[in-house]
Amino acid sequence: AYEDICRYIAKESKSVVVSVGYRLAPEHKYPAAYEDCLNATIHFMKNTEHYGVDPANVIVCGDSAGGNLAAAVCHTLAGRSDLPKLRAQILIYPGLQALDFNLPSYQQNRGVPIVFRERATFFALQYLNGHALHMQEVLEGSHIPPDMRLKYGKWLSPD
Repeated sequence: AYEDICRYIAKESKSVVVSVGYRLAPEHKYPAAYEDCLNATIHFMKNTEHYGVDPANVIVCGDSAGGNLAAAVCHTLAGRSDLPKLRAQILIYPGLQALDFNLPSYQQNRGVPIVFRERATFFALQYLNGHALHMQEVLEGSHIPPDMRLKYGKWLSPD
C-alpha cells in the first residue's frame, strides 16, 4: 500500500526510505511492531554498503502508528555511535502521545475521518494491550495518575 509514496519520497528527496512491514496489533502486542522496525532499520544501517546506499541519505518515514514507530526508532538510534546517523524522519499524522485524548487537536478533529478521537483511542489500546476494555477511562483521562499528569503537564497541555 505504501510502495508508491515511498518511491516518490525517495526520488524527490534523493534519499533512501526504509519501509518495514511490521507485525500488527492486536495479534502482535507492543513491543512487536517497534522491535520489527528497529531491527530492520539497524540491519539496513549496518549493511548500507551491501545495498549500495550512502548511509548519510537514509530517511525513516511512517504514518499514523507507523509515524509513532518511525519516531521511536529515530529516538532509539540517535544515541548509537556504532551506526550512521539517519538523515531525517518523516512523520505523517503520527500517533505520538496517548496520555491525553482531550487536547485541542483531538477535540478539533474528533469527527474527522479516519482519525476519529474514539478510533484513535481504540487503536492505541489495541497496539498496547490488544483490547479496548479501558477505552472510557482513556477518553476521560483517568488512566494517568495525577502525579504523572503534573510531571508531564508542561508538555501535554492545551496551554
